[in-house]
Amino acid sequence: MMKINQTVLQEFILVGFSVYPHVQTFLFLFFFCLYVLTLTGNLAILGLTWLDRSLHTPMYLFLSALSFSETCYTLAIVPKMLADLLAKTSRISVTGCGFQMCFFLGLGGTNCIILTLMGYDRFMAICNPLKYPLLMTNIVCGQLVASAWAGGFFISLVETALVFRGSFCRPNLVKHFFCHMRAVMRLSCIDSDLTEFIVTVISVSGLLGTFLLIFLTYVLILSTVLRIPSAEGKQKAFSTCASHLTVVIIHFGFASIVYMKPEASGGDDTLIAVPYTVITPFLSPVIFSLRNKDMKNAFRKVVGKTAALKK
Repeated sequence: MMKINQTVLQEFILVGFSVYPHVQTFLFLFFFCLYVLTLTGNLAILGLTWLDRSLHTPMYLFLSALSFSETCYTLAIVPKMLADLLAKTSRISVTGCGFQMCFFLGLGGTNCIILTLMGYDRFMAICNPLKYPLLMTNIVCGQLVASAWAGGFFISLVETALVFRGSFCRPNLVKHFFCHMRAVMRLSCIDSDLTEFIVTVISVSGLLGTFLLIFLTYVLILSTVLRIPSAEGKQKAFSTCASHLTVVIIHFGFASIVYMKPEASGGDDTLIAVPYTVITPFLSPVIFSLRNKDMKNAFRKVVGKTAALKK
């Protein structure tokens, strides 16, 4: 399908939440509070993991890597969104849009891979406890996390390059609160159907691939746990997986709604993306912290040491 008025664009206007003008102040306060809590939770996990040597284990190294990735992930989207809620017109340059999309996709992909690595870590700890200390060293964990970042941003660069391979036509209205792939592709001067299909296949393949790997690890974990003779042993094994499994369900559940739903128009994409971009990063540190005794003990230690130093 050909598009008309092929003026080369220098900037986009983000429609965002301007279609809901009467609630923008409320949305700003709500998202701002969530953002502060998200940063606080993730930075607390990073700080506790760094300060408490008892947390220098693969499970918590992966958790701190996830917290750092999610902190960067929210930085790519939320500050701009908050500023736009207070502005009369939300503008972003085409270059800035490309960078935002690249970082959003790259960090989102990195989060998926790190969650997969966390599942693999639990699989090794429960199914191969004797080999676990030898195979899952801190150096290996660091290499796996680096691979997660490399893999996430490789896919991101490919997708962003496909979206921005041509010029964009007017009207330059991106019907979203950030540079979401589908919203930007609708403005392409060239026929974007093939591009959208390729990008969607890449995104869905990445989501399904990582999710299926996690699902496989939990099938193997379940088969191992069921062979544990004592009820206490089963409960202990399951308790180490509960937080991770909860976050996986939330993360991939919201992501699948965003990337696997049928084509939508208007403001639907805006509302659907809110849970994945704002609420999921807020819930992750809450779930991992509240359901984790080691984290609670580490927090008490740090608070106790701080109080002792003040005296």
